[in-house]
Amino acid sequence: MREYIIRRLLLVIPIMIGVSFVTYATFSIIPGDAAVLVCGFGCNDEVLAALRADFGLDDPFWVQYGNWLWNAVQLDFGESFVYRGQTVTGELEIRLPITLQLMVMAMFMSLVLGIAPGVFSAIRPGTVGDWVARFVSVLGLSVPNFYLAILVIAFGAAWFGWSPPQFGTSGTVLIYEDPIKSLEIFFFPSLVLAVGIAAVIMRLTRSSMLEVLRNDYVRTAWSKGLRERAVVWRHALKNAMIPVLTIIGLQVGGLIGGAVIIERIFALHGVGEYLLEAILRRDLLVVQSVVLIFAIAYVVINLAIDIAYAWLDPRIHYG
Repeated sequence: MREYIIRRLLLVIPIMIGVSFVTYATFSIIPGDAAVLVCGFGCNDEVLAALRADFGLDDPFWVQYGNWLWNAVQLDFGESFVYRGQTVTGELEIRLPITLQLMVMAMFMSLVLGIAPGVFSAIRPGTVGDWVARFVSVLGLSVPNFYLAILVIAFGAAWFGWSPPQFGTSGTVLIYEDPIKSLEIFFFPSLVLAVGIAAVIMRLTRSSMLEVLRNDYVRTAWSKGLRERAVVWRHALKNAMIPVLTIIGLQVGGLIGGAVIIERIFALHGVGEYLLEAILRRDLLVVQSVVLIFAIAYVVINLAIDIAYAWLDPRIHYG
């Protein structure tokens, strides 16, 4: 196990270099000039040349990428092209906790809303509860989260006179600052983000549980006279969770992508909103830094999922 974890952690280095290089190269070939976007189309050639030299845009591609990568290793992501004097690292320190809380709450909600109904649907197939759970899961998969977010805000304002607290003067409050206020702010964005993921988890949990419940060891547990709770939670669910864990790891990418839109709609000033603004303004250093952080998070979470396999099934060994 130790050697496996070390190998996976070492693989993070080339993966991150590859992700950062592809992002940097892709953004560099897109038509447009960051200096023109910052200065405006009315700038003369001398001002534009000075800006390009200041940003390092006159340097060859390999020099620009190498300088950024070396600084990024030292956790110095440079200075924003658009907001002069604003360091990317300083802005990430402010915005990253917001995105982290949104994603953690969304994942927690998706697990609660996905696993429990999936298990119930599997142990009571063909019942009304099973049909309702399956219908709701299909509905959750069918409605895009950005559309659901707009419906929540629109119907909340039209029917209940409610609007998200962060739309007012309170701004975004983190859970360690004021737990009650923070939950009021993050509950609906997290719920909207969790609905689609919960639907996927519910359907996979149901199908996996149905398969496990047909195994001989489960029938043996039933024949011994064990209670349903013991059979389901102690014997069946643990093995059924292995494919569910796999899909949870894959859904992290969708969670990260959804956070970009949800933060924008609900005015949560997190890393996702920061990334969207940077793309629109062609702020290359911001885009590169945020993509690198998201890629690291995705790889680390999937590593944790792989390690959890061995805990769920002791027969799994990593050589």
